[in-house]
Amino acid sequence: MFPSMIAGFALSFSLILAIGAQNAFVLRQGLRREHVFPLCMTCAVSDAILIAAGVAGFGTLAQAAPWFETVMRYGGAIFLTWYALRSFQSAWRGGAMLDTDAGQRTSLRAAMLTVLAFTWLNPHVYLDTVVLIGSISAQYDDRMGFAIGAVSSSFVFFFSLGYGARVLSPIFARPRAWQILDVLIGIVMLGIAMKLVIM
Repeated sequence: MFPSMIAGFALSFSLILAIGAQNAFVLRQGLRREHVFPLCMTCAVSDAILIAAGVAGFGTLAQAAPWFETVMRYGGAIFLTWYALRSFQSAWRGGAMLDTDAGQRTSLRAAMLTVLAFTWLNPHVYLDTVVLIGSISAQYDDRMGFAIGAVSSSFVFFFSLGYGARVLSPIFARPRAWQILDVLIGIVMLGIAMKLVIM
């Protein structure tokens, strides 16, 4: 069981390591220390559901419903573009989102809806967690161990990202740092959106 768990952990961790829309949002909320636990838990549990679906053999959804991938791609692109524009607007205003004492705090409901959209409207999530992890898990006799390892990596990654962001808090005590972060997040979001449209 142990070798399968290590393989699942390593694969899943490598897939979610790159900074994407979901990771950038969790990082930003971690820096602001807003709703970190529920956001990290939502991301990890969502990954667990998708990984379990893939390992259980549901990776053929896109083949069974060809329209699903197209709807997810364009819906995700629209959402990511909207969020990118919001990030650029925040940067233009001079790091206004840092001012948490002036009514700028993100409500739990808004934060949860945003992270759920980043998670479930991203077709790459389905390709990585359901299709790729699901297909690779089939190569192992101990698929349960592989799945446990993959799910564990999601919990380790997201909670490390959310709570580890606090280490960077001294840097982000300055509005200029938040402006730079918002610009970078906006660029990441737009890049992913464009990739979704032209893929």
